[in-house]
Amino acid sequence: MSTETTASVSTHILDTSIGKPAEGVAISLSARTGLDGAWTALGGSATDADGRCKDLPALPEGTTHVRLDFETETYFFSKHSSEKQAEAQQDAPRVRDSGAFFPEVTITFSVTPGEHYHVPLLLNPFGYSVYRGS
Repeated sequence: MSTETTASVSTHILDTSIGKPAEGVAISLSARTGLDGAWTALGGSATDADGRCKDLPALPEGTTHVRLDFETETYFFSKHSSEKQAEAQQDAPRVRDSGAFFPEVTITFSVTPGEHYHVPLLLNPFGYSVYRGS
């Protein structure tokens, strides 16, 4: 939760290749103060069944930049492994690609104390889009 001296961050992921939330994606949160400040790892979490990450750590006072690291390769590997098993049972053609072109997605953005930043990630195996949500 943001205060007058800190900002806050939340995120969610939608897998646009299937039109559903991306569950189980590991997310790491880091912060720094100033353009030349060192990045400090604050912790992380994973997305829930709704694709949301509701328990990211609070940002320290003085944070000016935030970095979210999304571990997408593990998500796509496990998702496609399940699809392959289901297809094999149905004698269906195999999935063309079992991985992700982007094994990780890193989003870095500036923050202002007192503001909340919701950063949704729209994800598919070959691309992604991100924006400041509400």
